[in-house]
Amino acid sequence: MDKRYLDDIQEAVSVMRRGGVILYPTDTVWGIGCDATNEAAVARIYEIKRRAESKAMICLVDSDNRIQRYVREVPDVAWDVMNLSTTPTTVILDGANGLAPNLIAEDGSIAMRITKEEFSRELCFRMQRPIVSTSANISGEPAAQNYRDIAEEIIQSVDYVCKARRQEHKPHKPSSIIRIRKNGEFQIIR
Repeated sequence: MDKRYLDDIQEAVSVMRRGGVILYPTDTVWGIGCDATNEAAVARIYEIKRRAESKAMICLVDSDNRIQRYVREVPDVAWDVMNLSTTPTTVILDGANGLAPNLIAEDGSIAMRITKEEFSRELCFRMQRPIVSTSANISGEPAAQNYRDIAEEIIQSVDYVCKARRQEHKPHKPSSIIRIRKNGEFQIIR
């Protein structure tokens, strides 16, 4: 891990632990994030994005173990999908547990992704809980592939903006999303 990113990560974690909202680079597009167990912080993200609370958001985690703490029962096929994917892949799983209630879908499911990108993985590791990861844009507008694509309104609405990868100018796209039921049935969403 690049030393200059460690202070950035420490500050972002400190802000999230106090209930704050951050902007950060992920394994896909730039994201708006917070502690996924903090209901008030999650509500702020819905507000910032002008997004209906009925529209679910993704959580990023750093490891298999972290998923097991927040999902009651993970089907074997879900582990296969997450571990064998060569591109960022989000899985929607049943039986969410211990997360902010306004983050869990009405059917009790949650969208989670294990990030393999260095900065966001270290951020999740140091946070020691899932981090909300929703694209840094107003709902319905294009996702911010790079920092320069983020609207000033979004930047001004958060409590901390990570410094990592701000100069990057390359194409990024959102993750694939696969819904996996407890019985192993799956549906490709995106």
